[in-house]
Amino acid sequence: MAQKRKIPHTFVIVFAVIVIAAISTWFVQGGEYARTVKILPDGSSKNIILQESYKIVDNHPQTWQIFSALFEGFVAKADIIVFILLIGGAFWIMNESKAIDVAILSFLRFTKKLERIKIIQRMGVNNIIMTLIMIIFSLFGSIFGMSEETIAFIIIFVPLAISMGYDSIVGVCLCFFAAGLGFAGATFNPFTIGIAQGLSDVPMFSGLEYRIFCWIIITTIGIIFILRYAAKIKKDPLKSPVYEDDLIWRKKAAEELVQVKYETPVSGWIIFMILLAVMGAYSFFYSSSEMIIGQSKIVAPVIPVLTVLFGLSGFITLRKSVHFFILNLFIFTILYLIVGVMGYHWYVLEIATLFFVMGISSGIAMNYSPNRITELFITGVKDILPAAMVVGLAGGIIIVLQNGKVIDPFLHGISASMQDVGRYGSLSIMYGIQTLINLAMTSGSAKAALTMPIMAPFSDLIHVSRQATIMAYQFGDGFTNMITPTSAVLVGVLGVAKIPFEKWFKWVWPLILFLFILGFLLLIPTVTMDLNGF
Repeated sequence: MAQKRKIPHTFVIVFAVIVIAAISTWFVQGGEYARTVKILPDGSSKNIILQESYKIVDNHPQTWQIFSALFEGFVAKADIIVFILLIGGAFWIMNESKAIDVAILSFLRFTKKLERIKIIQRMGVNNIIMTLIMIIFSLFGSIFGMSEETIAFIIIFVPLAISMGYDSIVGVCLCFFAAGLGFAGATFNPFTIGIAQGLSDVPMFSGLEYRIFCWIIITTIGIIFILRYAAKIKKDPLKSPVYEDDLIWRKKAAEELVQVKYETPVSGWIIFMILLAVMGAYSFFYSSSEMIIGQSKIVAPVIPVLTVLFGLSGFITLRKSVHFFILNLFIFTILYLIVGVMGYHWYVLEIATLFFVMGISSGIAMNYSPNRITELFITGVKDILPAAMVVGLAGGIIIVLQNGKVIDPFLHGISASMQDVGRYGSLSIMYGIQTLINLAMTSGSAKAALTMPIMAPFSDLIHVSRQATIMAYQFGDGFTNMITPTSAVLVGVLGVAKIPFEKWFKWVWPLILFLFILGFLLLIPTVTMDLNGF
């Protein structure tokens, strides 16, 4: 009997891509654009390319650098790596409290009660719940560009999906993939739409009506695909491509979903009072917050309101059990994350700190000793370390391409192909170029700074609206984020979920191909119809 071929480890696959990137630096003529700093309407600044500034430079073939790429990748992606490690440590403390298990058990009991309602029974209570979760995360991706933040939710939604009779792929889709759909169909995303429109001298967040339409179409198709897959796995779990990989999650569910002793130690009340006092102090200094949603700004006493709600809900949950208090703490962590991102421009540093505090507070609430909290945190970091390492390795791909001076020549060479192919043909080529660039450069803001100063003026020459060009960038940036191995967020998510990259790729590529074709179709009205803002 022939021995079954072993699938390469994710590290092997990513390192192979580094080698291919290094080989390309030997054959691609080096080149670069001159760049300058432009102040955007919101006061921020971005490096943009100067027109007609491309020049050929000496080649920088990469050799031994394929081995140093790991080090440099770790340095370049240090924020994401530390974010993953802190998240892993914090959630391990929270996991030890059994609060997540209590939440899953309570959720499953709640869904069984809903199944008694005939209308919901016909529609499928799980379908309704999964749809609502994915819509919420799609909105997060569309409105404020949720991406890195989804890593924190994997530890919640994968066990939940397993407990509901699905697999880890469904758990990843509930948050990461749903947010990716929203990111591609962005409406107010400041990191893509905001920057691209600012660099293209287009009114900020204009063309909203058609963007909302695109978001609805993209999100609906993605949800339908995922629900159909989930139903197949529910019927026959062995059809899951990650059935064997999910064994660790199923074992954990079987071991941890046990009888929990509901009680509240004094330490739970102490940490509750400390957190409430801190929130009260912040409510005094930040009595009102300016929440930015697209072009709209809402000034409201958000933090004081959250403080009052935390005080009431914290008191109620502590009287029931410390486990429900920790769940309440997690919910308010998410609420503060949303306020921080939309009102105070938080990024991974602030978000990681927020979750770190949540983890420490959970340990204190459970009356764990400082040593035990430390040991649990270190155990969580060890468990999540492979995910952090693959992020650093993936970051090395970009380092090799940048040091080899091949990214700008790649852009310059393909841009020349947009001559004399018609309006829609040129727009389609722009879409293809953005998609290809995203395979090497997954940062939406960096890609906007690199490409929009070239493509926006070019669109004027071929009589295509700059708004349409921005949409081509938007789609090209969004869809492949969910499949490219150079995405630090993707490899981080898969690492936490313990899904091999090759199995994810095999599962997701048909959907990505369909979405890619859908992007072409959604670009047609931007050329053929008179759309508001276009």
